[in-house]
Formats: sequence, structure tokens, C-alpha cells
Amino acid sequence: MAEVETARRTGTSDGEGAQAAAQAAAESSSSGRSSTESRLEVRNPATGEVIARLEQVDSAGLAAMVERARAAQPAWEALGFEGRGRLLRELQQWVLRNDTRIADTIVAENGKAFEDALLAEVGYAAQALGFWAKRAPKYLADEKVHSNSPFVFGRKLRVRYAPVGLVGVIGPWNYPLTNNFGDCIPALAAGNAVILKPASLTPLTSLLLEEGTREVGFPEGVFQVAVMPGRMAGELIDAVDYVMFTGSTEVGRKVMERAARTLTPVGLELGGKDPMIVLADADLERAANAAVYYSMQNTGQTCISIERVYVEEPVYDEFVRLVVEKARKLRIGRPSGPGSVDVGAMTSPEQLEIVERHVRDAAEKGARILVGGKRVDGDGLFFEPTVIADVDHSMLCMREETFGPTLPIMKVRDVDEAIRLANDSPYGLQASVWTRDTEKGMRVARQVEAGACCVNDALVNYLALELPMGGWKASGLGSRHGADGIRKYTKKQSILITRFAPKRDLHMFPYRARTTRLLGRLFRLLWGRRRG
Repeated sequence: MAEVETARRTGTSDGEGAQAAAQAAAESSSSGRSSTESRLEVRNPATGEVIARLEQVDSAGLAAMVERARAAQPAWEALGFEGRGRLLRELQQWVLRNDTRIADTIVAENGKAFEDALLAEVGYAAQALGFWAKRAPKYLADEKVHSNSPFVFGRKLRVRYAPVGLVGVIGPWNYPLTNNFGDCIPALAAGNAVILKPASLTPLTSLLLEEGTREVGFPEGVFQVAVMPGRMAGELIDAVDYVMFTGSTEVGRKVMERAARTLTPVGLELGGKDPMIVLADADLERAANAAVYYSMQNTGQTCISIERVYVEEPVYDEFVRLVVEKARKLRIGRPSGPGSVDVGAMTSPEQLEIVERHVRDAAEKGARILVGGKRVDGDGLFFEPTVIADVDHSMLCMREETFGPTLPIMKVRDVDEAIRLANDSPYGLQASVWTRDTEKGMRVARQVEAGACCVNDALVNYLALELPMGGWKASGLGSRHGADGIRKYTKKQSILITRFAPKRDLHMFPYRARTTRLLGRLFRLLWGRRRG
């Protein structure tokens, strides 16, 4: 039996959900977790305390999970959309009943503020479960196809969507629910079995959701969480029929290379360096509020957060003043429940070091640090909310993904320069344009090289599950949400049905010169271009 140990209670609500998730892991010993692998320590990044010790899956354990998943998938598919949708809605209600427990778990293992956990993760999951339960039958219904080809005249043409079978989801640590189990929901709705590998920093939320699927009656083996070392991700990729990965561009390339060995299709949501363009006619108060919130929310650890800002020269100083005024009011510290802090801890020491390096580089190259700028002393992984002015593209904070609570702001001459600089990046995930002239905003948005662009808003497009969300350039491959967000977990099958036809079609053997000439004249009649 897999052994799970939990650290002592911290005395605040942020440990309760984590303990529950650790207990759930203990009860999942039948899922193939091996006693031969070293234990994984899960730490609270806000305190440094160990909140759980988990046994990890080894190669044999993973193989057993794959076997169970493949055995369970046909019956899960046979439930149909109605049967699977009913269970997804049951899980939706379970999530809502356990909202605080889930949020506490996220806070404990990730370090984010309670509101970030509740609104951006628990709320998202509740919405997504209902959305996919309702939309899966529509997005995956057989499609009627009409053809102008004379060769298929009178035939019925259909496109069918069938589940790929077994989906492997490799999730990130910044959103332990939204970008982990969130990607599993449409895969399950489509009729697939799923094995989720959460990030080693944040496995407890995934284990808690696994507990929820069992409680509401998901068949055994349909959804499993594989807590395992990162080096084993390749074994998971080799074993599944589709891979969904969220993480850095560097690792995404490795995932794609490994999947190429078995010709396994992949979905990749990768890094971003998301620009905000503030035009001279923008509502500066709203733009400044959005800039501070969407750069600092989730401690800046959001792939579609505002990572760099370009402001037209006439309003630059006023915009910076407003941003500084608002950023100075942010409360940073250990989350201890609703309303306790605005900005929580960073999740990993490595990411904290990246933020430090980017801020230091900017200062050394002449930028002004107007707010924050340094690590907070103590046991936790905290970095002050930071506003940087007078930056340029020689600085790391404008070129590389920072993924922390920083907001670099650059002055530009006009909108053309802003667009040019916004596009001067290998990334193309998310962008925003701020102007009172929405028609101008739309024109600018169409010129920005990003998979999504908001006008007078940011990030909330992610909550419009009907819209595809995916990256351009080095920011990803494929998309989540919308029709493509579930169809990617399926195989297309074309079906042609001939109902009424002669014994022998005109083009069949034996070939005859007269028939061939007749067909040639028919082609010219149908597709020839008239001249003169």
C-alpha cells in the first residue's frame, strides 16, 4: 500500500485541503503507485513547510495504469454523451460542494491568493464541467457534407468524430486545477480515458479531483492521476494516443520530439510574452487597473498575463503614475483565507530566481524600478510587486518570459511602433489593445501576432469557452476551448453511403475511348475557364 505522510497543521485554512488531498492519495494505492520509487515532498511555497509526502509511480505502476485505462475506455465511450454528461454534471456539483476545500489545497501547494484559487480555478472548473457536458454532443455530432463533385452525386457524405482512446495530459504548476484537470474535461466528454501527470510541485489538487471522480461514480480507470518524476513523462507519451502539454516552449519542443517517435498527435500551450498596447485615447484609469491586476494576479504566474506594456508618448507619464499609485497598495504575504492578501507566493525557487535576474538586468541597463524590485526576506518564496519604467528591448524583461509579479512599461512614439515592438517576439499567445475607439482597436488587434487579442480588456477571453485559445509562433500548437478544443481528442472518419446507383458506373472498367472523351468534355464544361 502506498504510504502518504502529511506535515503538521499550519493553523490556518490553507492546510486543510492539502491534508485531504494527501489522504486521497493514500486511498489511491490501487492505482499503481509503487513503493520502490522515492517519495515526493510537496511544500507550501509561502512557508517552506512540507505538507505531504507521496509515493510516486514507477514504470510498472504506469504500465498498470495504462492497462486499466484502456480496459475501461470502451465502456466509458459506450455511455454516450448523455451518460458521460450526467457524470460530468455530478462532478460539477461535487466541485461546488467542495469549493473551499479545493481552493485551500491550491493555495497550500501553489502559494497563490485564495481569490486566485477560487475564482480562476474552482470557478473555471465548475463552468467547464457544465460547458463540455452540454457542448460535447453538438461539437462532436456527425456532420453532413455537401459536394459539388459529379462523381459522388446522389451519395450521402458524413464526418464522424470518434475518441482517440487514451489521452495523456501533462499539466503545469501555475494552475493546478484549470490547466491540469481542466484539459481532462473535454477529453473525458469525448469518450476517452485520461491519465493526468500533474507537476511535481503541485500534485495534491489533481489527486483531490481524482477523489471527486470516484465519489460521483466515474468508472474505475477512466480518470487516473500519475504522480511521477518528470523524467518519466516520456513513458507516458509513448503509451497514449494523444498528448496535451502545458508548459514552457523549451519543454514543449521535447514533448513534440518524443511524440514524433510514435506519431502521437500533440496539443501544446506554451510560453508567452504578452503585450499590452495603450493608445493615447485610452481610458487610462481602466487601463491602469487592468495592467496592475492582470500582471500581478496569480503572482504574475499566468501564461496569458500582461508581461510588457507599450504606451503612446502623450499619455505615458500619466499612465505610469496611475500604475505606480495602484501597485503600491497591493498586499503581499502568506494567504490565510479570503481577503487576506492580494499577491501570494511564487511557486518555485527557480522561477523566483528568473524574476530576480530580469529585474536586476533591467536596472543595470538603465530602467527605473518605481515599485518593489526585490525578494521578500523570510521562509516563503515572495517577490515584491514590481513596476519598471523606461525599459527597452535590450532588456530581458521585455524579451524573455518573466512569469512573475512585474510590470515593465515602455514609451512609444505611435501605434505603428507599438505594433512593431509587440510583434518583435518569438512568442504569440495573448495581447491587448486599449483605446476608446473600438474600431481602431479592432484594426490594431488584427495586426498583432497572437492567438488571442482583447480590446479594452485582458485574459477574460479565456472564460469564453466558445472561443479557441491557442498560441502562434513559439507559443503553442493547436488550441483549447471551442470546437477544436474537444475535436482534437478525436479521430475523424469520413463516411460515404451510396443508396441508389447503377450496376456499373460510367468511369469503371472496361475503359472505352468514347466514354473517356465524353468525360473530358464534361470536365471542361464544369471547370473550364471562359476566355475573351
